[in-house]
Amino acid sequence: MPADMTPAKAGTATTYEDGLHGASTRVAEFHEDRSPLKKIQHWLHQTPSAVPLIVLMVALIVFGLLSDNFFKATTLSTILQQISIVGILGIAQTLVILTAGIDLSVGAIAVFSSVLMGQLTFRYGLPAELAIAIGLLLGTAMGFVNGWLVARMRLPPFIVTLGTWQILLASNFIFSANETIRSSEVAARAPALQFWGQAIQPGGVRVLYAVFLMIALVAIMAYVLRHTAWGRHVYATGDDPAAAELAGVPTRRVLIQVYALAGLFCAIAGWVMIGRFGSVSPTASTGQLGNIQSITAVVIGGISLFGGRGSIIGMFFGALIVGVFEMGLRLVGTDPQWTFFLIGALIIFAVAVDQWIRKVSA
Repeated sequence: MPADMTPAKAGTATTYEDGLHGASTRVAEFHEDRSPLKKIQHWLHQTPSAVPLIVLMVALIVFGLLSDNFFKATTLSTILQQISIVGILGIAQTLVILTAGIDLSVGAIAVFSSVLMGQLTFRYGLPAELAIAIGLLLGTAMGFVNGWLVARMRLPPFIVTLGTWQILLASNFIFSANETIRSSEVAARAPALQFWGQAIQPGGVRVLYAVFLMIALVAIMAYVLRHTAWGRHVYATGDDPAAAELAGVPTRRVLIQVYALAGLFCAIAGWVMIGRFGSVSPTASTGQLGNIQSITAVVIGGISLFGGRGSIIGMFFGALIVGVFEMGLRLVGTDPQWTFFLIGALIIFAVAVDQWIRKVSA
């Protein structure tokens, strides 16, 4: 046999392992020199509640310097009381927006739930405690319907909740016959409805039970979203539903659960409304403004409208920012329209920052 026909020439590998002999064992590495601005951008991406916290601290310092009464305990307590309803509605809105949806019916669910609680007690003679339980259950059912239409019927969340907002507001007026149950009647016959309007006075400062409820719900949901499998499923559903499904996440079930839970929080907010205002009114402004107020708190709180990024704590900071601006400008004596002007500017700023931060993940 000729020499060049031998099975293997000298120095030629005959197996895959022989071919690897002497080869480098290092893998490819990519090094990126990050500028200080890039590092800040990356940090904000990992800590979405940082921006609203910074804005809140700046607002507190500015209004504290402009008004001697701003840092009084009564002023700070009043701010917390004023945001108690919006804060709870904001929890509901946060859950939905984290899944890349939106819920325009949160205010209507809250008002309708409060009317159901009141009318079941006064018109149908149910014990207040039972009426409250039914109101909470029906609020959850309203959210479930939203979730079913979005997850099973594949309808856009904006359209679904815009429709149910109108339906629920109309049902609210029809069921109540546009009747307001006065505060004195509620206090006399069904004090349980006004439970969250009761207060304690540590150091002479009046703090509503509703404030403690809001803080507790924020803390619980912050833990659930960050430290449970269900919470990770919510983020995954909002970030990339197709990838989440491939990873075994039941995205449709998660969506239904999210909207149903949002309905429950709205019903809780409706119960808090009765305690906060005393009366049961189908014309409560929350029915019209609750949607905008909750979305404002969410957006200013650094939660991405594209889903998958943000935190309940950020929403809480966002609600506080709105409350601080409203109270601070009032104490300074400026035109109330400046409140809307500055909050509108903050919304645009928050969305711009979110877009800038999202470039990190892109």
